[in-house]
Amino acid sequence: MHAIEKILAKNSGRKEVHAGEIVTAKVDFAEINDLYLQTVYSFYEMGGEKVWDNERCAFVFDHYAPTPDIKSAQNHKEMREFAKKNYLKYHFDTNCGVCHQVMPEAGLAYPGMILVATDSHTTTHGAFGAFGTGVGATDMASILLTGELWFRVPEVIEVRLDGTTSQGVYPKDVILTVLGKLKADGAVYKAIDFTGSYVDQLNVAGRMTICNMAVEMGAKTAYMQPNQDVLDYVNARAVRPFEVQYSDPDFEYEESHQFDVSIIGPTLSCPDSVDNVATLSDVVSQGDVEVDQGYVGSCTGGRTEDIAEAARILKGHRIPKYKKLIVVPASAEVMEECMEKGYMKDLILAGATIATPGCGACLGAHQGILAAGEVCISSTNRNFPGRMGSTEAKIYLASPATVAASILAGKITDPREVVEVGQ
Repeated sequence: MHAIEKILAKNSGRKEVHAGEIVTAKVDFAEINDLYLQTVYSFYEMGGEKVWDNERCAFVFDHYAPTPDIKSAQNHKEMREFAKKNYLKYHFDTNCGVCHQVMPEAGLAYPGMILVATDSHTTTHGAFGAFGTGVGATDMASILLTGELWFRVPEVIEVRLDGTTSQGVYPKDVILTVLGKLKADGAVYKAIDFTGSYVDQLNVAGRMTICNMAVEMGAKTAYMQPNQDVLDYVNARAVRPFEVQYSDPDFEYEESHQFDVSIIGPTLSCPDSVDNVATLSDVVSQGDVEVDQGYVGSCTGGRTEDIAEAARILKGHRIPKYKKLIVVPASAEVMEECMEKGYMKDLILAGATIATPGCGACLGAHQGILAAGEVCISSTNRNFPGRMGSTEAKIYLASPATVAASILAGKITDPREVVEVGQ
């Protein structure tokens, strides 16, 4: 069996499971974000009174942090009341950050667990050797009632990443390259196992970035075998004992895709779909692409390592007049660390706007909404029409370094051209 199958077997009380089977498995942790007040309503409609375990579920107020309108404020109010009524041990309010960042920070994501959340990018937690997946409000309500959910055991695709990236190339460039090959429907309701020498040496932040965007290929979940960086991270934080699951050496993947990351350069996802991928050099060879806004943040590109790259490029410089750079740390912990290391000061002096940790404009809620005709280069994960505001705006997805280099130049720019800036 694959490690993912072993996790599903363990939590469903079975010796083994196989792709295509339907199992009912115990959920180790359930998280509900502030888009999903309907979960509370469905819970009561199903006859719920108290959640199955007040130490294994939490609300995270991240999409509307702080609330930008009356409706979202009402959502928060009612969800807080539910949390209080159920004495939830874990509650992440508007001062905390993005669910996929604050959960690992709090020790709630660890190898061998099933983590379910009301957010499609819950695939992020595969970075920790967990089975992480997103569900809707009704399924989540049933979890709050019973602590269990049915799953179809997914087929597993291997994405093998070997080699070492060159200077100016980041995990975001790697996963966009993968997306460009597999496309948006390349792994629908399947699991993606990221393997190879590149993955073996990748740090926690890079692993999270890659697993996060597995869902953009339709994946039900993502997985990486934990390396020492991951084990050190979770050992310092995990709130429960955990067991790393290992795939059997004779496990056969449904399909396998090989990538040599050493030949990957800066890469973009171009408007208006995530799998509309091109090399940066190909894009700029067709002429200058002026940008109005840069955006560094979200569960994909808002970690300390991401902000550090933007600060390194922009330190000692000033973004052009009439241009905007929005920086949204993924969590309060990230914000604090970036303040201590001076990154926030460097970015502010460069002309950046620093916003409250959370999802912000990534989903078009607030903190950087785009107007018609504006062009944004962003370290986030989606660029559909209307994703960050007007349906007539254009969004390019890129690494935080490419975002910083581009807003500094006022047009899409290869970060390798300014890699020495600020040093």
